[in-house]
Amino acid sequence: MADDTKAQVEKIEKSEKTTVETVPYYEATGRRKNATARARLHVVKEEPITISGTSIAKGVIVVNGRLIEQYFPGEVAKKMYLEPFRTTNTIGRFAVSITVVGGGPAGQLGAAIHSLARALEKVDKEKFRPILKKRGLMTRDPRKKQRIKAGFAHKSRARKQSPKR
Repeated sequence: MADDTKAQVEKIEKSEKTTVETVPYYEATGRRKNATARARLHVVKEEPITISGTSIAKGVIVVNGRLIEQYFPGEVAKKMYLEPFRTTNTIGRFAVSITVVGGGPAGQLGAAIHSLARALEKVDKEKFRPILKKRGLMTRDPRKKQRIKAGFAHKSRARKQSPKR
């Protein structure tokens, strides 16, 4: 019986050794208009990691399973989503995965930037928070689309047309 328990313990120890360790990450949520983004900054050494079927290397940003250059095309968008990294001088230091839900392209981009800034703040609060706050990246933009008021036309402030006669 003692031999059986030793064998089981050895099997458990071997299986624990072969399991892949989870990569540490910093996570934060950002919002803009009706969009919500969750960013994870994965601390990666050299080898790429696999997150939900997508292989991510150091310095790569993935949004909803696609590269960020495909999800938010254009030079203006690129300058905007790299701004938190440029401000904190951490470009290429993390493997980033972002999940964005709701809203349109502009709101999703704003939410992604807000979540990236908040995640970078968690990396080093004393060093990064003042410079991110000064650049306005920590502030959530509260502007939303106005709701349709009762008794009005199909827009938020449009009046119904009065009859001429």
